[in-house]
Amino acid sequence: PLASPQKHGTIVAMNMSTAYSALTIAGSDSGGGAGIQADLKAFAAHRVHGLSAIAALTAQNTRGVTAVHVPPVSFLRAQIDACFDDFNIAAVKLGMLANAEVIHTVADALQTHRPDFIVLDPVMIATSGARLLEDSALDALRERLIPMATLITPNIPEAEVLSGRKITTKE
Repeated sequence: PLASPQKHGTIVAMNMSTAYSALTIAGSDSGGGAGIQADLKAFAAHRVHGLSAIAALTAQNTRGVTAVHVPPVSFLRAQIDACFDDFNIAAVKLGMLANAEVIHTVADALQTHRPDFIVLDPVMIATSGARLLEDSALDALRERLIPMATLITPNIPEAEVLSGRKITTKE
């Protein structure tokens, strides 16, 4: 198991310096169905302590994305460093990283902290069809984060953009 609880009598306490955690670096979904909110729910369902660094704030609901705000990258880096400074992070899950500056900041932080596993969900196109990654950031994604990733989980439209090929069959 990823968590290593220590028993104290009949109470089980989690020592955060020895327990494993997972960090999600992604956008916050005000509708609660994606992004940081969905990642933290998935971590909890697997009994993994979830941490978060918010790379973007979205105004969205089940019908679509109406606005996106990207916080300063210095604040994003501060969130990431704070998590790594206090927790034993075994895995990082990357989601919506809206632009090249954010991607470079995240890549630099991951090079510094060197987590064992990096899962990259290249959030580029929302289910509603809204573009969530600036076109100019595609090269940064390909050059900086894809080579670092342990696992990449694009949806079909994202896989088409990344591969430069149309996907028409299951195979």
